[in-house]
Amino acid sequence: MSERKPRGLAELIERVGKVDTVGIEERVAKYGTRSIKKASKVQGLKMAVTMVDLTTLEGKDTRGKVESLCHKALRPHDDDDIPMAAAVCVYPAMVKHAAKIVKGTPVRIASVATAFPSGQADIKTRLEEVKGAVRDGADEIDMVISRGAFLAGAVKQVQDEISAVRDACGEAVLKVILETSELVTYDNIRAASFLAMDVLRPGDFIKTSTGKTSDNATLGNNQVMLEAIRDFYLETGTEIAMKPAGGIRTAKQSLTFLVAVKETLGDNWLNNSRYRFGASALLNDLLRQLVKEKTGNYQAPYTFSEASGAY
Repeated sequence: MSERKPRGLAELIERVGKVDTVGIEERVAKYGTRSIKKASKVQGLKMAVTMVDLTTLEGKDTRGKVESLCHKALRPHDDDDIPMAAAVCVYPAMVKHAAKIVKGTPVRIASVATAFPSGQADIKTRLEEVKGAVRDGADEIDMVISRGAFLAGAVKQVQDEISAVRDACGEAVLKVILETSELVTYDNIRAASFLAMDVLRPGDFIKTSTGKTSDNATLGNNQVMLEAIRDFYLETGTEIAMKPAGGIRTAKQSLTFLVAVKETLGDNWLNNSRYRFGASALLNDLLRQLVKEKTGNYQAPYTFSEASGAY
């Protein structure tokens, strides 16, 4: 017997269409078979570096730790051929410290907000947190939706909250975290993607995960969201960006995710204004692979400074 959906959620799924689960799994299985070698591999690795959001989201974060993270984002390795990371991502209280290092550079400041990672706070409190982070210098806000409200069928409430956070962001980019593992099904993930995109601005993001659950970004949920972005673009002409987060730790994984982007959305999404990796642990493996491609030798992992707080 199929799961009975609350009326609001069932109607949303009916409107945006259901997901062919078998088709998704077959499609993503093929991405890992693509062969990327030599110059194309180096290009892909460097592209991935430019898409990393370096992140520290721990209760023991300090000003010094955040400043160190910022310096690594600006210069990931002692090699002028290696580009900067996309952003540093920190808690709202740490935004002002990050701003002292990276403001005025290409590296952006992202801040998780809206009672991250649970989203379990009243909307007034969540909006004040967003406004405070933007006031302190955040260029981007990563918000979490109320998964409980969504699964209970209160889809209008969830969308209204996204709209309110978008307005509180001002000119800052908004990334809407769906927390895909808690949405359970591909149908729910597609529906939540459309719910968010309907009220986002061009250049805002939908994002898989907080990185704080056991199951984060996968090729499957990434593909469902990429296809939702594609279908929304074909319907509206609005370009929404994408950020898989959590569990992407190796250069090989990142290249496979980029293959998915290219084959689903095309070259226009192969830049860090349209695609990001929320995976700080990924950066050192990208650097290790780039050094290997340049010198022919793998470096020991401790050769590269730590990028803490992967998510």
